[in-house]
Amino acid sequence: MSRRTPRNAPDRLRTSRRLPGFLKTASVCVLIAGLLSPLTRTAVAATDATAPNDYCGGQCSDILPPGENGNATLAQILLNQVFGTQPDHAEDQLGPYAGLATGYSGLTDAKINTFFDDASFGVPSDQVASTEKPAGRSDVTIVRDKKTGVPHITGTTRYGTEFGAGFAAAEDRLWLMDVFRHVGRGQLTSFAGGAPANQGLEQQFYRNAPYTEADLQAQIDSAVAKNGARGQQALGDVNAYLAGVNAYIDASDSGRYFPGEYVLTGHKDAITNAGTIDHFKVTDLVALASVVGSLFGSGGGGEVNNALSLLAAQAKYGVEEGTKVWEAFRERNDPEAALTVHGGESFPYGAKPADAQGEALPDAGTVTQEPLVYDRTGSGATATARSTSSSAARTALGSAKRGMSNALVVSGAHTASGHPIAVFGPQTGYFAPQLLMLQEIQGPGISARGASFAGLSMYVELGRGQDYSWSATTSGQDIIDSYAVELCQDDYHYLYHGTCTAMEKIEQKNAWKPTTADGTAAGSYTMRAWRTKYGPVAYRATVGGKKVAYTTLRSSYLHEADSIIGFQMLNDPDYVKGPKDFQSAAQHINYTFNWFYADSQHTAYYNSGDNPVRASGVDAEFPVWARPAYEWRNWDPDTNTSAYTPAAEHPNSVDQDYYISWNNKQAKDYTTASWGDGSVHRGNLLDDRVKKLVAAGGVTRTKLVQAMADAGLADLRAEDVLPELLKVVTSSPVTDATAAAAVGKLQAWVTAGAKRTETSAGSKKYADADAIRILDAWWPQLVKAEFQPGLGSDLYTAITDSLPVDEAPSAGHGPTGSHAGSSFQYGWWSYVDKDIRAVLGEPVRGGLPQKYCGGGSVTACRDALISTLKQAAGLTAAQVYPGDDLCAAGDQWCADSINQRTLGGIKHGRISWQNRPTFQQVVEYTAHR
Repeated sequence: MSRRTPRNAPDRLRTSRRLPGFLKTASVCVLIAGLLSPLTRTAVAATDATAPNDYCGGQCSDILPPGENGNATLAQILLNQVFGTQPDHAEDQLGPYAGLATGYSGLTDAKINTFFDDASFGVPSDQVASTEKPAGRSDVTIVRDKKTGVPHITGTTRYGTEFGAGFAAAEDRLWLMDVFRHVGRGQLTSFAGGAPANQGLEQQFYRNAPYTEADLQAQIDSAVAKNGARGQQALGDVNAYLAGVNAYIDASDSGRYFPGEYVLTGHKDAITNAGTIDHFKVTDLVALASVVGSLFGSGGGGEVNNALSLLAAQAKYGVEEGTKVWEAFRERNDPEAALTVHGGESFPYGAKPADAQGEALPDAGTVTQEPLVYDRTGSGATATARSTSSSAARTALGSAKRGMSNALVVSGAHTASGHPIAVFGPQTGYFAPQLLMLQEIQGPGISARGASFAGLSMYVELGRGQDYSWSATTSGQDIIDSYAVELCQDDYHYLYHGTCTAMEKIEQKNAWKPTTADGTAAGSYTMRAWRTKYGPVAYRATVGGKKVAYTTLRSSYLHEADSIIGFQMLNDPDYVKGPKDFQSAAQHINYTFNWFYADSQHTAYYNSGDNPVRASGVDAEFPVWARPAYEWRNWDPDTNTSAYTPAAEHPNSVDQDYYISWNNKQAKDYTTASWGDGSVHRGNLLDDRVKKLVAAGGVTRTKLVQAMADAGLADLRAEDVLPELLKVVTSSPVTDATAAAAVGKLQAWVTAGAKRTETSAGSKKYADADAIRILDAWWPQLVKAEFQPGLGSDLYTAITDSLPVDEAPSAGHGPTGSHAGSSFQYGWWSYVDKDIRAVLGEPVRGGLPQKYCGGGSVTACRDALISTLKQAAGLTAAQVYPGDDLCAAGDQWCADSINQRTLGGIKHGRISWQNRPTFQQVVEYTAHR
């Protein structure tokens, strides 16, 4: 068992407050540690395992913290809890990943793999750590490398290749796969315990995808049936993959080296080995896919919240002026927004119709959220449990999907080598084990290396082929609509095409009891969803006095498995031979993503997703009546299929000078569902840097990595908004001593680059710490002082429900909560920027309808800013950073730090904040087939 400390070691583990629960069994487990050691893979003689089909010339790299090994035996878990030791390859990618934050300034091409790993195909002969023939099969071999333990799967048959992929996935992520198949079914608490976090997670996803077992099976059947030979191949691949997963379950069970979490959660007995680990089946993979798609690939929703903020605006200003105010803050098509396709091409989608039809806005004060949880008992009925349910509902029903990720891609016309360069990857949060896993798969019709979501790794989902690489960011265009179904007979019947129709009741009953892993007291509840042909019920209200239920209809609902064909194509070297083939493959992915491509000659981009064709006059921003005239074109409620916008109408491009994406607006006239695509967006942090590199020419891998890393430490507010604020504040001499000192610190920070970075590697202290504290405290105060007087309390609150004021690193936001890395995606920075520039008399395109700060007076605006600045500067670090279960109050570095959120028994130390992809590739191909 490795005790190796990784390079740039993360902040070490604190002793868990729950540690005594583990120690109760420690003495017994140490005695049986020999029985619980992992299977030793066969060491092999040095043989050449490198691949001849690699055209990257050693210039492909990747990284995925914390490490490839996400499984641990009971003994390993206990030793980690007590002494902080790590199983082999559980944490060896965390240190290099963390080190880039302080090491990027001195980066060279030769040093890139100090912070990344070599992503060449194959394993050099002197780097082979082990080889195995899973389940004794002769048609597949799994080789693991010494440095990271990544599985390199080579098969001579298609079945054997996929069998090996499933076996390797279970070796590295079995417990995590089991957790998420239960999340996707809404059964997590019964499986892993009733902790509030588990309750919230299962409720969040069940609300969006309340599927029956028959629903799950029908989705794989449909995906196979409509895709001909590729569909049949996908089914064969899935079955072979599952056979590999289940073979590992059987082997680890009989050999007693299965993940120790099964003992700690009461599913297995450490002494007798009693208990079972259920085999995986096809429907488990659909349940897993529904979680991934809901979290990262389903833009839209929020129509009811939009209606409420519109009504608040109209109540404040009147219907006509209120609508103008609402549209200005919505920023559907802001002319100052950063764009991925920036050549002026127009891709109209989601625009405001000239004459909206079918809107079903609620009567004021009548909207209530549809309950999900019923029949609570025990710890499921506590105030904490009810609060958890409320938070989960807000996350599930809001339009601000916390999809993340970024991409920087530069055409060969602007690089030193003449070959395109890409630095890109998904920002999927930080977990232990990580949601993604690395692998290389080589077999008939498959040749790829990269990352896949655990349990869905029959294909590489983000990575590289023989002479090309691809990646994705969440795009968020609107594929979810809200319909107002008119109720009849009672609250559980509705009118469908004039007929009173019963809603379908879907239930999941969960109960839990304390275990060693989760001491939450016994409890239970029932999750109950009501489904209509227009999707699950989300809210209830009245419209014009009529009782209605608001439903949510997502184009990928009942189609969670459809994207498998696109991923199959991306892995097929005979299919993808250039940018057009790549775009064709991406068109088969029905989730909402931005896809990027680079080979030795070309770059490309495509925005995927099943964008429904809406009825003429329907405004996707608001609920509409559930009537035939307002349904999606050619919509079939039984299969939830409709007409979709053609591929040419999706933002797409080949060989643009450069591409950037950080969940910003895709292209001119293309509206995304989430708010905040305005003049200041975190996409600007990439666009500004890459634009400068391209203008200078001679871009290298080093320069592009440095641009990404530099943007990843920038405080967006400080870089792009604070200079304008300071212009107002210093428009007259600042005479107050407290305010003057604060201004001096803020100005010095801006001059130094506005980064949130350590004074030196491992110092756990920020340079410009006081300035960072002041801005963190000042931002929410200044926004409120700037806008609430003009908007009024009701409208200000309504808009903040759609777009939070701030998303600083230390804030608890997003699906992963605090310590999650991703920051500055959603906030009021664009509003502040536009308003302050208007007050200063500077030109503003797409401005707000009035000047809010100080009512438009520079003097009054300055007074409001200085007043709030003085208050903010007077707050102590302990007040700004109040502390949590990981950090002491006042510890600024810790408040920002990234924590690998535990989904199993192994814990890792915290690392310094970076705002960058979790899995990341750096690629520059030297040749093409």
